[in-house]
Amino acid sequence: MEQAYHVPVLLDSSIEHLNLGDGSGTWMDATFGGGGHSRTILKNLNSEGILVSFDQDPDAVKNTINDDRFTLVEANFRYAKQFLSLNGVKKTKGILADLGVSSHQFDTADRGFSLRMDGPLDMRMNHESGISAADYLSDCTWEELMVVLRMYGEVKRPDRVARAIVSARDNRPITTTGDLVNILSKMAPGGRENKFYAQIFQALRIEINDELSALRDLLEQATDLLEQGGRLVVISYHSLEDRLVKHFMRSGNFEDEIDQDIKGRVLSPFKPVVRKAICASAEEVLLNPRARSARLRVAERTEFLLKSC
Repeated sequence: MEQAYHVPVLLDSSIEHLNLGDGSGTWMDATFGGGGHSRTILKNLNSEGILVSFDQDPDAVKNTINDDRFTLVEANFRYAKQFLSLNGVKKTKGILADLGVSSHQFDTADRGFSLRMDGPLDMRMNHESGISAADYLSDCTWEELMVVLRMYGEVKRPDRVARAIVSARDNRPITTTGDLVNILSKMAPGGRENKFYAQIFQALRIEINDELSALRDLLEQATDLLEQGGRLVVISYHSLEDRLVKHFMRSGNFEDEIDQDIKGRVLSPFKPVVRKAICASAEEVLLNPRARSARLRVAERTEFLLKSC
């Protein structure tokens, strides 16, 4: 089931840097998906080890693992601290998050994530709640859309694109991915059409799912959820995610403002374990092209702030 649903990216590197040790304690997989990372974590846990995984996509439930040491929580990872606290879990030994869209979501036309297949313009990670991208485009102003395109898609001339989409909407509802691509095709730069479309789709997806705010919530909660020496392992797929992760792991905040004590030591709840992001090998990219943009970063929980938490 897992291979058909999603091929886990940077599997060996992420498990290695999670540093599972003797396999005891409680661990967390923030993005269960097809269960590839979770299954490998469980293989490395002892009989007393516990794994709690999160996924907001109802489709992921079909991949659940029959193991007494495993719990799948059907919720966004931004609610991890709340769930774990309610179930008596105060600290974890490691947290893994593989951000972005799964292969299953990209390859299912009805989910509305793909440029390759025409389908309903949905884009919700949880298609049973919230508003779809089609609903968003039917109500937003061109000014609101312009901000989304600029902030989340880093689109050039977002005002021009936003005005064109709203103008087309006023003539005919935009309900499918094909409808949107048809509008965008009239202004797509020659030779770079797919990149242009991908920027628009990414911007809408991030807005619809509140992805960056959810990521900020997860990173901040990791400060409280990880025990001293615990590892935070995050795989991101675009610069907006990676920048947040990089800054937080280095400084403990999203502005990357580094505090130091009188001896020049960095006062941060985390210390990076690797200096640069780990990328997929050429061999992995050949087998799984979606690994090309993946960036893995690792940090370890420090003693800083533990006494005051």
